[in-house]
Amino acid sequence: MTKVKVYFMKDITKENLVKIYQALGKELKGKVAVKVHSGEDGNQNYLHPEFMQDIINYVKGTVVECNTAYDGARNTTLKHEELMKKHQWSTYFAVDIMDSKEDVAIDIPDGKVIKKNYVGKNLFNYDSMLVLSHFKGHPMGGYGGALKQLSIGISSSKGKRYIHCAGKENASYEDMFRTDQISFLEAMADAASSITKHFKDNILYINVLANLSVDCDCCAVAKDPCMADIGILASIDPVAIDKASIDLVKNSNDPGKEELLARIKEKSGEHLIEAAEKLGIGTTDYELIEL
Repeated sequence: MTKVKVYFMKDITKENLVKIYQALGKELKGKVAVKVHSGEDGNQNYLHPEFMQDIINYVKGTVVECNTAYDGARNTTLKHEELMKKHQWSTYFAVDIMDSKEDVAIDIPDGKVIKKNYVGKNLFNYDSMLVLSHFKGHPMGGYGGALKQLSIGISSSKGKRYIHCAGKENASYEDMFRTDQISFLEAMADAASSITKHFKDNILYINVLANLSVDCDCCAVAKDPCMADIGILASIDPVAIDKASIDLVKNSNDPGKEELLARIKEKSGEHLIEAAEKLGIGTTDYELIEL
């Protein structure tokens, strides 16, 4: 069986984002959504819009985001739109907060933990998607990469809480922090599967392994990076690209990697990859191709 190709470039530049996308040999057609992380107000590690300018313009994309399920600068559309201006996303690109008006449920008949995923209604305005992820640690999921962007990242505010609470209806804010970790991760995998099925072959993935903190860009006060930047990855497979990202951290000679790997282990982060593979979203059987 042919291994999935994951392309790798060590130099993290805006020009290389375009080159590694081109290496995939597939064009995203129609109206293209580009899922990024807008960065919580105060976060110092998020990837800035000027760095992503060339690739987003190349695919003629619209930057898409969804509101959060916790207090901060992004939990309402009004505040989120103001932050997109402050962080200059709106300066460089057209921006769409996809759950700005309402959300809708996508059925997940094969879901292990959840059977539906709440997403912003505006998701259905797009023909294809580029998932442009800042790979790093995460205080709840262990790590954040392509699979997190597909699940928590694309879910509406209501959907985020639903995933965090493993499908509990009318859950409270506190319930998000009481959920069994494995159930939470498997709910994330279920949600991710609904997005890959929605877009079918019209979705591609880029992970940028830079500013490698144990914390996510959703943290207003995040820890500084614990290890040196590694590079850029691209693939047609979200499971393969996240597995390759973690493997590159493991194989690094940087002693700071132990802090990031400890966070991933503490939160059983790699179980998300295992659960996603079982759902048929992708495979961990990949070939790393350095460009």
